[in-house]
Amino acid sequence: MDLLLVRHAEPVRIEDADGPADPPLRGRGHRQAALAAAWLAGERLDAIWASPLRRARETAEAIAVAHGLTVEIDEDLAEFDREAASYIPFEELRETKDERYLAMTEDRLQDLDIDPQTFQEGVVRAVERVIEANPGRKVGVVCHGGVINAYIAHILEIPKMLFFEPAYTSIHRIAASRAGHRSVVALNEMAHLRNVALED
Repeated sequence: MDLLLVRHAEPVRIEDADGPADPPLRGRGHRQAALAAAWLAGERLDAIWASPLRRARETAEAIAVAHGLTVEIDEDLAEFDREAASYIPFEELRETKDERYLAMTEDRLQDLDIDPQTFQEGVVRAVERVIEANPGRKVGVVCHGGVINAYIAHILEIPKMLFFEPAYTSIHRIAASRAGHRSVVALNEMAHLRNVALED
């Protein structure tokens, strides 16, 4: 089967939420999602799965509408920061060299009270469930940068779980055989965003 892992579009920033932060897409993010949906409308998708987090669900819904599909949710596709009371976009953390950015890029997720092995195992189980349920089909899974990293690091046997930065609405293609073979076909595909102004 053909698996398309899609990172969510750009969400709003949330600080000090009353409970876990679950930001919606910002204006620019909705436009990114629409562009991804238009790009993927040229392919026949048989199913769309998503993380339960709002930024992923809203992106998935934009893609699903173009295919007449209903979004299926898997809790294990949620990002490792799902319980955090704030959401600061990764690029903002990078600009300020925030300790959370350093912990993520230096493979120190434990410093953020995250068990990387448990997270990665949950991600792999979730993605493999999607694969097993959809033999011979083309399926989109809208999720998060950490989820995409965790699964691809697993199939490529890369020790560092967070090894690259997926762009918003980037597409990552995996070929999954019935025999259990998993091959990376494309990483960070984002032609749909090329030469497009996305100002808020």
